[in-house]
Amino acid sequence: QVRLVEFGGGLVQPGGSLRLSCAASGFIFSLYDMSWYRQAPGKERELVATITKFGGSANYADSVKGRFTISRDNAKDTVALQMNSLKPEDTAVYSCNAKNSFNRLEYWGQGTQVTVSS
Repeated sequence: QVRLVEFGGGLVQPGGSLRLSCAASGFIFSLYDMSWYRQAPGKERELVATITKFGGSANYADSVKGRFTISRDNAKDTVALQMNSLKPEDTAVYSCNAKNSFNRLEYWGQGTQVTVSS
């Protein structure tokens, strides 16, 4: 059974930091590019960051460049998103995504709420 489970969401003040983690199981993690997406109320889902299968390359949305860092541990089947200098506009549900660029299989986590507010 494929599972992606996110951890680490919560309430943080502007300027603060949070670290999200996503634990994967049920598929060969190292064959999948991993991404974090977010969706704020009333807005389209947005791709936040992607890291390639072996961690050799990462890409970020312009809105988070320099503040967020995506990383992965293929030995532990986990992917993380370190979020620094958080802003109220970062408030959203953050979801973990796995995509196999070869066979196009794709999996989603259930999401975790991040709220940035004073």
